[in-house]
Amino acid sequence: MSDTVADIPILELKGLKKYFPIEKGFLKRKSGDVKAVDDINLKIFQGENVGLVGESGCGKSTLGRCITKLYDITQGEILFRKDNEEVVDLSGLNTKEMLPLRKELQIIFQDPYASLDPRMTVMDIIGEPLLYQKDPDLKEKVKEIMQLVGLEVKHLNRYPHAFSGGQRQRIGIARALVTNPRFIVADEAVSALDVSIQAQVINLLKSLQRKLGLTILFISHDLTVVQHICSKVAVMYVGKIVEVADTRELFSSPKHPYTEALMSSVPSMDLNRKMDRIVLQGDVANPANPPSGCYFHPRCSHCRDICRERTPDLREVSPGHSVACHRAEELSLNGVY
Repeated sequence: MSDTVADIPILELKGLKKYFPIEKGFLKRKSGDVKAVDDINLKIFQGENVGLVGESGCGKSTLGRCITKLYDITQGEILFRKDNEEVVDLSGLNTKEMLPLRKELQIIFQDPYASLDPRMTVMDIIGEPLLYQKDPDLKEKVKEIMQLVGLEVKHLNRYPHAFSGGQRQRIGIARALVTNPRFIVADEAVSALDVSIQAQVINLLKSLQRKLGLTILFISHDLTVVQHICSKVAVMYVGKIVEVADTRELFSSPKHPYTEALMSSVPSMDLNRKMDRIVLQGDVANPANPPSGCYFHPRCSHCRDICRERTPDLREVSPGHSVACHRAEELSLNGVY
């Protein structure tokens, strides 16, 4: 039986790898690789808001830039389902071949000031993607999207320095949405903002997702934000995804010891919640020289010989819940609910 459209993910990553070469000496000879993204398999379906979490340096932003082809990948496939339901592998496309797909696949950057050209007006910044797409209704669409994200049209000719941090991030969101994309990578889209402004931008993203039918990969290190906005969460550690589950399932019943440690850091107003903070021993594994077996085993209190010797596969341990841990079925870990 053939798959229905609902069964086909809008984005599927298969064995995705991104290695950065390490060069030494005057002749810049390659001496190794930094395995920033190491064999990622992930499916994202239409309308989902998938959170990607993990410690700083684990490869989250690199993965987002690989998906949007800002980085060329080392190996693997990036299967994207276009508006006409055709599935195309982005991994082998060059800049010219990617241009028609840019209107369906966009990114919101972390720093709302560094990502905006200070020499360009708001009109030029938001309208630039339409300029590349040769859209004849450029000005009207810019005005329409500005109103949608809560910006005043009378500020079209202002420059980025004249806006607050929250307003600048709204400009970045407007630039990403002006081509009416189907898939958005939000790379730490609220981490550079004050807490009160974070709430406004998060609620804006949720509202826009409902109105426009967006699918979002929400990259963040803030588990509280992810818990609030995302329907599904993928946990990343040193270039690998170690656990994927629905948000409530992941927060209530983590299966990977690393996920449990992350969950223990989530602050709670519930006085009845009794959960000790788990402080991991040792340092994060070096992606240029990762340990054998499970990358997390040097810091794991549940480690056994098999963890040191064999790399665990990401496998489904219950419906919709996948984990890369040899001992997932036998461990009893604590969640935050």
